[in-house]
Amino acid sequence: MKNAKRFIIFALCLLFAAVSLTAQQGVDATQIGRDAAQQKLREISVTKFEDAGFWYAAISTDDGLATIRRFEGAPADKEPLEGEAEANIKERDKYVVGMKIRFYFRGPKTFALYPVRPLPIEGICKTISLWVVGRNYNHVLKILIEDQYGGRAEVTMGKLNFSGWKKLTVAIPPSLRQQDFHFSTQAGIKVLGFIVETDPAESYGSYYIYFDDLRAVTDLFPEESRDIDDMVDSW
Repeated sequence: MKNAKRFIIFALCLLFAAVSLTAQQGVDATQIGRDAAQQKLREISVTKFEDAGFWYAAISTDDGLATIRRFEGAPADKEPLEGEAEANIKERDKYVVGMKIRFYFRGPKTFALYPVRPLPIEGICKTISLWVVGRNYNHVLKILIEDQYGGRAEVTMGKLNFSGWKKLTVAIPPSLRQQDFHFSTQAGIKVLGFIVETDPAESYGSYYIYFDDLRAVTDLFPEESRDIDDMVDSW
């Protein structure tokens, strides 16, 4: 009897470990915030960071100096979007945006990269991914998002404690209201920028970070099921 109980406990522990490992290996976009029977998930490109003039850097003038530049390059492991080749889409993807921060002194600091206008993501966004060069610092990267009601949230994408390019992926919290059921022509979120919170022990000297290829996995079923004769409330 005791052996049987021990076997059951051991089996349950193995099952729990397997579930935990599966959860850590990736984000399942099909199950995030699912509140409808039908979904049409598609990975879309939000921006490829081809134009440095579309972005501006921000940091407190008391903390340091921020500059941005465009550089040729791309992550070697980046894969093309599904359907781009079949659709003969040849969007330019040659450059990345680099950001340099010169800290005046050591301590806790925050700097940001903002687009000149918000980046909309249509449909019900499930996940957002971004390629980043982190330079192996313990700084934390966050994405600033605005929902349909004007609510803003900072969603943590991850630590920058890695070298070279890495794809960071984050799930969009279901608490963000992406759809107003009074207006069928309005759904989705807007990306307002990226924020980096520095580790006080490592915020000194010069810090470099690079960005490329912001993508989203979004449910476009509400967009494609919209009545074609409906009016658009954007005036």
